[in-house]
Amino acid sequence: MNSSSDIIFHNYPQSPVAEKVRVAFGIKGLAWRDVEIPRIPPKPLLTALTGGYRRTPVMQIGSDIYCDSQCIIRELDRRFPSPTFMPTKDAGLMWCLSRWTDGALFDLAVKIVLGSAGDALPADFAEDRGRLYMGENWAEGLRTANAQLPHLVAQLRAPLKWLNEQLGDGRDFLLGASPAAIDAQLYHVVWFVRGRWNGGPTMLAEFPDLVRWESNVNALGHGTSSAMSAEAAIECALSSQPVTTLGVAEHEPQGLSVGDRVTVHPDVNGGEQPVEGTVRMADADTIAVDRTTDEVGTVCVHFPRAGYRIDTNL
Repeated sequence: MNSSSDIIFHNYPQSPVAEKVRVAFGIKGLAWRDVEIPRIPPKPLLTALTGGYRRTPVMQIGSDIYCDSQCIIRELDRRFPSPTFMPTKDAGLMWCLSRWTDGALFDLAVKIVLGSAGDALPADFAEDRGRLYMGENWAEGLRTANAQLPHLVAQLRAPLKWLNEQLGDGRDFLLGASPAAIDAQLYHVVWFVRGRWNGGPTMLAEFPDLVRWESNVNALGHGTSSAMSAEAAIECALSSQPVTTLGVAEHEPQGLSVGDRVTVHPDVNGGEQPVEGTVRMADADTIAVDRTTDEVGTVCVHFPRAGYRIDTNL
């Protein structure tokens, strides 16, 4: 029996960004429905819900659709405040740091993983991920990553050393005794490097406290999941209505108002389709737009403000 309050998670097992959110589920001990999506486009049943957003993962609760792990983690902490993702008073610093873990640090790991694979990468996967992370000249970007691999590894080794030093006092997690969002946000990079780069395990073995922390995060698990079909997820959206409150917060820098028609897309040159809709809510953290189609009914699609572009000249 499906419920409009179920956490529905659109992901695939090999996705490092999905692993970040799966760890977040483990921190909070949440139950969730697991919808497995394709690794590369087309993803028609996912993009029907999002309006074109194709990145992994996406979280759905009823007909509210949450894109980007930044938005997902924030919403999980709002809906399920205990145990918190922010066990210290440093939430602002953690969110600022997450822009690096999810941005430059993850991009560095991607270059190492893709660059080290060389011609072993399936052509369709290389083209899709290369375009997504390296722009229009992705093929040259992959060749450069392969040629500069020792340099890229040196760039990754430095922050791993810093993390190892942070954990050198024996603490279980990065901020102390309790796991936090930043543990999930850094763990997914380590998980990716260990599992997808053949030099990863050797490199990580240099940092024993980091490896101990990695084991502690892994032991948190992923909460409790149960399989769900993509078709059932769409039925859940059709039978629900968005619950997000309407409104735009004060000091809105782009002059947005409820009902404005906008497009939203990642603020990078990844060749991705913008999502079009009407503004339902906006504040410093989030933009949410309503969309209505025969296939999914009315859905409210949520994006972070940081890292996303909103265009209003429609």
